Amino acid sequence: MKKLTISFFAIISIVRCFAQQPSQILPLSTQLTISSAKTYNKNNEVLNVFLIVNTGNQSVGTGFLIRSGNIITCEHVVHGAKLNQLFLVSPNGSQYKLTNFITDTVRDLAILTLSNNLPGGFDLGDDNRTFIGNQVYTWGYPLGYSGPSPLLSVGYVAGVIAQHPYPNSYVKHFVINGAFNPGNSGGPLIDSGKIVGIVQSKAAPMTPYIFSALKALHDNNSGFMYTNTDATGKVTQVSEAQIIEQILVYYRELAQVMIGEAVSVNELKHFLKEQKVIGY
Repeated sequence: MKKLTISFFAIISIVRCFAQQPSQILPLSTQLTISSAKTYNKNNEVLNVFLIVNTGNQSVGTGFLIRSGNIITCEHVVHGAKLNQLFLVSPNGSQYKLTNFITDTVRDLAILTLSNNLPGGFDLGDDNRTFIGNQVYTWGYPLGYSGPSPLLSVGYVAGVIAQHPYPNSYVKHFVINGAFNPGNSGGPLIDSGKIVGIVQSKAAPMTPYIFSALKALHDNNSGFMYTNTDATGKVTQVSEAQIIEQILVYYRELAQVMIGEAVSVNELKHFLKEQKVIGY
């Protein structure tokens, strides 16, 4: 989805709090989620979903563990970050660092390698067996939520489209009538217990006029100027117009639009093969 900046301080503080807990002790909210999510949590799949914090661009997203031991997410979740600017937090409160990550900007996918070998992980399904009308769901960390356990979102496959990054190629996407929000990006799209896609975006249409108006506010540095310190300690100057633009964009992201997109799992399989990842 899109950048999360306004609640980043709260997320960092809560993440640090949970990351100090022993990994064998599940936080209470995670315990309650597992006990109440019988239909959508077969084999405790919720424990395979991770909060991804990117201090490089002050954003958060979702990732999930697959059988190879890698974490899968979207490229835009880790975009602009160095290894030491990315960390993952599991629903049991454990914090993990990365040793490497590989991205594909065309498919908007990323393969993350953890410093720890984790057991379990999702099985990859076949998206050719996922049809319009199938019920699908995802676990993730949507905008404004910073608990240790991911939240559930359920929807139906509404369509299948082809994104055309280049004239002679396409990337298969599912269109889902589910509540996807910024922060859900990179989460698993699940059908019958197997991964059939990776949550990638939500539809929040904007007219060319509104887009140009927001850009004008973003580029405007006249009027009163304010000092802003971000989560990394970097100090910048922002104008009144730029603050208004950030607030408008933030509330646009909060709008609950019941349609989103997910990259198909076969696109992920092609990416994994290209990178010679085995055991998935």
